[in-house]
Amino acid sequence: LAGEAPEIATVESPTAGQRINRFLHIARSADDLVAKARMQHELGRRTGTCFQRCVGLDAINALHSVTYEIDEAHGTAYHARLLAFLSEVQKRNQVIGGAMTDAKGDRSKAPHEQADPDVFVHVTRRDDKGVYISGAKMHQTGCINSHWLIVMPTLRLGEKDADFAIVGAVPVHAPGITYIYGRQANDTRCLEPGSIDQGNAGFAGQEAMIVFDEVFIPYAHVFMHGEYDFAAMLVERFTTYHR
Repeated sequence: LAGEAPEIATVESPTAGQRINRFLHIARSADDLVAKARMQHELGRRTGTCFQRCVGLDAINALHSVTYEIDEAHGTAYHARLLAFLSEVQKRNQVIGGAMTDAKGDRSKAPHEQADPDVFVHVTRRDDKGVYISGAKMHQTGCINSHWLIVMPTLRLGEKDADFAIVGAVPVHAPGITYIYGRQANDTRCLEPGSIDQGNAGFAGQEAMIVFDEVFIPYAHVFMHGEYDFAAMLVERFTTYHR
């Protein structure tokens, strides 16, 4: 699509200083949002299935503003880290997968109240180079064929949930990651009679549960670390952009 219709699938990036894939672009105007929708519509028309880059796009757009606001409130340097990460990813046209949905466990309890803390991704230890995370993320479409995973909180957090307020970029091949791969539940649509709403019956979606076991994230790729009061803001902005 980038070769056939570059005005749809590519855009000039002020971050990378070159033309990039629109799935790695930070929206700067209403026109950018319209262009995003046109690209997704065209890819949906061509593929009839998930094209697996939307969640990563939504994650970086939500983080672009949230990291700025965390820095303003706490004097951190997350926004500059994010821009540096984006510049490299944009230049290489790498695929980002977003990992937000936790296993959750007992949904009547907060993350820190769970009998098994690993039902939410959380920081297990820290050193002078970075943090280590454990837990699980569910229903991750496209993670197998991404280059990076951006791990994010999945809900509003309280002060006792600070270890669960972690956002970071992790290479998909990082030591300690296990993928439990499966097809999507709605794949049975292709078995129904007729051709309406079957999507791509031959090559439909796929997803995995991702298990993190002491996975290391260097501080250069950490974009939230304990700022629990910004978790809800991130989730809300992510879902707003995703719509």
